[in-house]
Amino acid sequence: MHTLDAIEQRRATKQFDTQHVMTLDEKKALLNIALQNTPSAFNLQHWRPLLIEDRAQREHIREVAWGQAQVTDASMLVVLCGDLSSWESQVKNIWREAAEPVQQFMLPAVDQYYRGKAQVQRDEVMRSSGLFAQTLMLAAKAQGYDSCPMDGFDFDAVGKIINKPEHYQIALMVAIGKGIGQPYPRIGKLPVDEIVQIDRF
Repeated sequence: MHTLDAIEQRRATKQFDTQHVMTLDEKKALLNIALQNTPSAFNLQHWRPLLIEDRAQREHIREVAWGQAQVTDASMLVVLCGDLSSWESQVKNIWREAAEPVQQFMLPAVDQYYRGKAQVQRDEVMRSSGLFAQTLMLAAKAQGYDSCPMDGFDFDAVGKIINKPEHYQIALMVAIGKGIGQPYPRIGKLPVDEIVQIDRF
């Protein structure tokens, strides 16, 4: 599928074909597209996607997601988390293949940017996770799948269900599968000339 077609055809889908099955290899391949191609600040790759395969766990998550059917009905469910400590725990590993002068510049720069700045760390995780989610959904659409980004759930409850590490932050969930029925018409899209300003507000 052409990139622009995928962008224009991607819709938040609430109803999925419960009979359609994606293999684990198919799911991992789709996730790998997003893992390898999503940009992130300092290449820190903050995202930590959790693929939920256990049916009982999906049911538990649905209970704390206002009973939304896509949690259990979609072929694939990802709880997309971010690692708040990635700037410190992964930076040397990520930049180890860079030339020495690059490492000497990047490592202190990353440390200075994040150390002692909890809000900056959280903001970066959320930005990176948003980029990852959109890449994942567009890749899914290009392969004939539909998707639904979700933040309509009890974050603390989901965190307990998935045994979320303390230094992880849940950003959103993404359900992926074969959509059924027609999507609702696009409404209320604000015109570009009303939204986009030039140079200053």
